[in-house]
Amino acid sequence: MSIPEIIKVLDSFQPVGLDEMDNVRLMDRIDTKFVLSITKMPEMLLSLDGAYMALEINGSKVFSYKTTYLDTVDYMFYNQHITGRIQREKVRYRNYENTGTTFLEVKKRTNKNRTVKWRIENDLTSDNLCDAKASQFIQEYVPQKSLLLEPVLVNNFKRITLVSSEFNERVTIDYDLSFNDMKGNITGFPFLAIIELKRKGFASRSPVGNILKEYSVHPTGFSKYCIGTSILHNPPRKNILKSKFLLINKIENEYNRSVYA
Repeated sequence: MSIPEIIKVLDSFQPVGLDEMDNVRLMDRIDTKFVLSITKMPEMLLSLDGAYMALEINGSKVFSYKTTYLDTVDYMFYNQHITGRIQREKVRYRNYENTGTTFLEVKKRTNKNRTVKWRIENDLTSDNLCDAKASQFIQEYVPQKSLLLEPVLVNNFKRITLVSSEFNERVTIDYDLSFNDMKGNITGFPFLAIIELKRKGFASRSPVGNILKEYSVHPTGFSKYCIGTSILHNPPRKNILKSKFLLINKIENEYNRSVYA
């Protein structure tokens, strides 16, 4: 398995442009995540060809993302997530490196298990601070007022975005994950792929969901922010994520057996 192999398979997918993708922005949706070894990606993509089209921008179907997460000094958003709070938020800056645009996003999980996202085009100041427009935007969508937020984690990754031929679902595939804190400490998971299925409703008849089931890959919650934070910041309650790290170790061992056999 190699990254060029994934790109070669992806080239067979019919391309779709950003304008057409606007029909399936899905800013209010049901998310379903799957985590697997990147070694399974070429065969899985081959199985999906025809059922999905691939987003293409300027001749490329693989895009580089940089996400900067904000949190309080006591990691309020992190703790909301790992303790299983039904309603929880994330605040992040996401830079789309292929287009050069950056958005400030507030992502909320509701008590109906839906994901709702709001965003504006905005970036951190040269001092890594939120400007007045950003602060006003955050206060509008995050219930707690007067939050003191600061950048705590940067996540870089590659993303493939697929859209079903019926334009009723989107699939994102993230890989080549790396994390760094604001002090320069770095970690990463080059062996992982994270697939996220995004639909208005539950994905019982999704082609990608059916294929993953055949691979014995089942839905699982997986937060890139929480995993990266737990490793680089070692916050309290880290043990709550033990099952996620066991999964990561299992996939790493599978990857090593496949690559170095």
